[in-house]
Amino acid sequence: MIYLDYQATTPLAPEARDAMLRWLDGPDGIGFGNPHSAHAMGRQAAAAVELARDRVAALFPPGGKVIFTSGATEALNTVLRGSKGDVLTFAAEHAAVLDCARAVEAQDRKFTVLPVERDGRGDLAALRESATKNTGVIAAMLVNNEIGAINPLADIAAIAREKGALVLCDAVQGYGRMTIPGAADFIAVSAHKIHGPKGIGALWIRDGVELDPLLYGGGQESDLRSGTLSPALCAGFGAAAKLAAERMQQDADHVEALWVLARTLFAGWTLNGGEHARWHGNLNLRREGLDVARLMSECRNICFSAGSACASGSGRPSHVLQAIGLDRASAKSSIRLGYGRYTTPDQIEDAAERLNAAAAAQGVN
Repeated sequence: MIYLDYQATTPLAPEARDAMLRWLDGPDGIGFGNPHSAHAMGRQAAAAVELARDRVAALFPPGGKVIFTSGATEALNTVLRGSKGDVLTFAAEHAAVLDCARAVEAQDRKFTVLPVERDGRGDLAALRESATKNTGVIAAMLVNNEIGAINPLADIAAIAREKGALVLCDAVQGYGRMTIPGAADFIAVSAHKIHGPKGIGALWIRDGVELDPLLYGGGQESDLRSGTLSPALCAGFGAAAKLAAERMQQDADHVEALWVLARTLFAGWTLNGGEHARWHGNLNLRREGLDVARLMSECRNICFSAGSACASGSGRPSHVLQAIGLDRASAKSSIRLGYGRYTTPDQIEDAAERLNAAAAAQGVN
């Protein structure tokens, strides 16, 4: 099996798995304690959580706090539903942002979706024209999950500051892979995109910024997020973040080498989105007239995507590809290949040979 779906999730790092195991011990071990309990086992679990928090925070800009969540979806919802003022965002954003429109509008706040450029980056002219003194939050990805486009966050933040608005950044695809710009007021991430466990993420909140809670109860996370934390998930996330910090340049160099190789091997395909303002671990390609469902069936030992994993099986063409100007037919003739730390050149070569042969057998251009 060749795994080329790193945008959907990443393989669990052995270091993250090892960090998690001791906090799954029980009933004869000590690792199953509630980190919010005052006894010795609880204090040990709490110490593991705080070590993980420090490691996760090290990949964020200074001047903020980290709140653990169940993932980036919860983090994004917390900001969009717990903030004030109207919301501006872009057509290529993740569904975790776009699908908050109804909930925001139910609060008598406007939710406006702006266009993107052909390369997938936010249309700054449209943002300048639409931002007003009533704008409360501008939501923009750091790296697009479908085509890898890297947004000009500094420019977006500058427009937000002019109107007194806050910036929410979905940094899921960039966290741990590149330095996070200090332009945002809120940053949402998920552990499983950096070789950590599923079921945990984080929301970074700039100092001095306030939100209303999305979840109520014990107020365990700074009175903003309620619920008992899992020390095992936190420890796994922390270990993955520590490893990402140590390996960031090494991983980036590896991804760049795979990008160069893949661009050569898939020379007969058309690249969706821009080539340069892009994370090169994302290769979104199309062959006009390609039957992607047939391709996936014939190459079932290669794990790749026809769009975002969150929308797989819907039968709908990618909203991101349509946002950058592709028609339905072209969008549905596209595939996404994602690779990273544990992908080898041999795997890229093997996958390219099989995918190219299967596409050629369909007689597409």
